[in-house]
Amino acid sequence: MSEEMQSNRRRRAQQNSGRYNTKEKDQPEQQRQMKKQQRRTEIERSLSYKVTKSVAKWMDRFYLDAIVGFFAPGIGDMLTSVFVFPFIYVAACKVRSLPLTLAVIYNVLRDVALGLIPFWIGDIVDVFNRSFAQNRRLIVGFVEDDKEVIQEVNRKAIWTGIMIILFCVAIYYLVKFVAYLGTLIADFFSNLFASF
Repeated sequence: MSEEMQSNRRRRAQQNSGRYNTKEKDQPEQQRQMKKQQRRTEIERSLSYKVTKSVAKWMDRFYLDAIVGFFAPGIGDMLTSVFVFPFIYVAACKVRSLPLTLAVIYNVLRDVALGLIPFWIGDIVDVFNRSFAQNRRLIVGFVEDDKEVIQEVNRKAIWTGIMIILFCVAIYYLVKFVAYLGTLIADFFSNLFASF
């Protein structure tokens, strides 16, 4: 017993003098950091992560999302929303974060809902709403362990889930409204040409 106490005293004295090896205590932390870095490197090298960078560039920086929505009103926004699947895959399967996945889905649903606003108003708004770039920023923030991005997404997770439900309802009614407008316009032109 006295040897153990003497050993503890000696260890404390060596720690205080800086001679005691504290690497034993730091090893689990170093191993955790190494695993984290390996996982980050693995995600950054994955094809799906690289695809998110390309999709964000083409859809938002080169405005392909807005252009497709302009030339194919309503349908274009639905078509371009297909390109969100790599973002969802990275968020759900690579990063493994439910709040991040919800944020990615929320951003694309907001983009679709805004793009469905008729008379090209949605397409104009779509130029300024860069959902793919936002999703890319969130994913990069999680991969690079950006505390601000992670806290922002985690703090808004419940609200984001509620907003996803609301946007799904809004999209449903917007699609019905656009279809109704399309029917009215088609009826107007068919009646106009039927009278000639």
